[in-house]
Amino acid sequence: MGISRTGGILLGAGVLLSMGSAATASMGNAPSTYGILPHDVATAQALSLFNNQASATYYNPAALARDSRGELTGGIFHAEHDLKATSLGGPDPAARSGSTINSTPSQQLQLGLKTDLSQMTTFRHPLYLGFMLGAEKFSQELLALSADSSETGQFLEYGRQPLFISVGVGTKLWRGINFGAAMRVTLHSDADLYMVTDFEGTTERERVSVSAEPVLRPIFGFDINMGETFCATQNCWMDNLDIGIGYRGYSNTQVRINAEAEMDDTISDPGLLFAIKAIDSFQPEITTLGVQYEFGGHTRVGVTGEYQAWQRLSREFEGDTVRDQGNVKFHDIVIPRVGVEHDVTDNFSVKAGAAWEETPLGSRRNPGVNYLANDRMVFGLGLSATANNLPFMAFPVQFDFGYQAHVLKSRTWDLADSDGNDLETVRSSGNVHVFAGSVTLKF
Repeated sequence: MGISRTGGILLGAGVLLSMGSAATASMGNAPSTYGILPHDVATAQALSLFNNQASATYYNPAALARDSRGELTGGIFHAEHDLKATSLGGPDPAARSGSTINSTPSQQLQLGLKTDLSQMTTFRHPLYLGFMLGAEKFSQELLALSADSSETGQFLEYGRQPLFISVGVGTKLWRGINFGAAMRVTLHSDADLYMVTDFEGTTERERVSVSAEPVLRPIFGFDINMGETFCATQNCWMDNLDIGIGYRGYSNTQVRINAEAEMDDTISDPGLLFAIKAIDSFQPEITTLGVQYEFGGHTRVGVTGEYQAWQRLSREFEGDTVRDQGNVKFHDIVIPRVGVEHDVTDNFSVKAGAAWEETPLGSRRNPGVNYLANDRMVFGLGLSATANNLPFMAFPVQFDFGYQAHVLKSRTWDLADSDGNDLETVRSSGNVHVFAGSVTLKF
C-alpha cells in the first residue's frame, strides 16, 4: 500500500508541477474544432482561407496580403459544452442514464496583430506580418493539459485548450497570386522529480526540475485571384473568383515526467522509477482547398474541403504511457464546409456557415481509455460592424460577433476496463454552443 501511495504522490505531483494547474483538456484543438476569431466561428471556417485578419496566420498566411491595412485585434471566446453518455446496460452498468460527462467551458482571451513590414526593407515590396495568440481561461491557464484513463467514458475533442501562438508573413508573388508561410508554436514540457519517502507517504529531500521547450510546426498557403492571374481584359467573369490553398503540419502539447523515490532502509538508489509520457491537444496534418465567388460586389459565397490526417495519432498513442493500453485507432477524414457573407451596407455585414464533421475515431471499443466521439453538424452565424468616426479614434474600429452550434449525432460505445473486461454500453450525444467577440482597430 505504501508503494502504491508513493506512486500516486509522484504522479500527482508531476502532473501539477508540469501543467501548472489542473484542467479538463482533450485531443481537440480550438482553432480547428471551433475557429479562432468571430469570422471563422460564424462561417464554420468555410471562409477562413480568405479572411485577411490576424487569424490568417493559422488558416492561410497568404491571405494577409489581401488587405494592406494594419490591424490590432482583441477578442474573447467561450465554448459551452453539454456532452452526455446514456447507459444502455451491461455487465457493470454505472446507472448514470443521461449523465453529463463534460460541462467544463473553454474560455480564451485572444490578441492579434497585422502590419506591413515593407518599410523595414530596401525592396519596398509589400510584406505583411501576422501574429495570433490565444490564452485559456482568459489568460489564467496557459498549459491546460490532462491525460486520463476512464471507466465511465471521456470525450475526444472537447475541453480546455493550451496556449495558442502562430506567427507568419504573407506577400504578393505575381499577378493575383499571394503566398504566405507561418509557424505554430506548441510547448513540450519535462519534469524530473526525486524524493525520499517512508511507507506512510511522508517525503523529504525533494528535488524538482521543470522545463518547457517550444516546438515549431509549419503552415503554408496560397491565395489566387483567377481574374487578375489569367484574364487579359477587364470585366472578366473570373475577377470575382478566388482560390485558397492551406497546409498545416501536425502539432501537439506534450509532457514527460521522470520520477525517482527512495525509502530509507528499504529501497535504495536507484529507488522506484517512474517514466510517464502523455500528449494532448493534438492537431492532425491538415490540407485545405477552397473556392470563393463574389456576387455583385456585396455577397461572397465559399466552399472548402478539408483533409485531416488523423492516422498519425494512432502511432502517437503507442508511445503514450497513459493511453497505450487502449489500442485506439483513427482514420483520416474529409470535412466539407460552406459559408456566405453579405454586406448589408458599407459598414455592416452578416455571415453564416455550416459543416459536416465525421469523427476520426473508428472503433467503438478502446479499453481503459474509453474515448467517446461523434459525427457532428456545425452551424454558424455572425455579424460585423465598422465605426468610422468614434470619439478619440483616428482610425476605423470594427466590431465582430460570432456564434456556432455543434449538434452531435448519437453513437453507441462499449466501455471496458484496462484488462479488457466489458463494463457497459453507452450512447454518447450532446451539444456545444460557442460565442466569440472581437474589436479590431484598423490603421
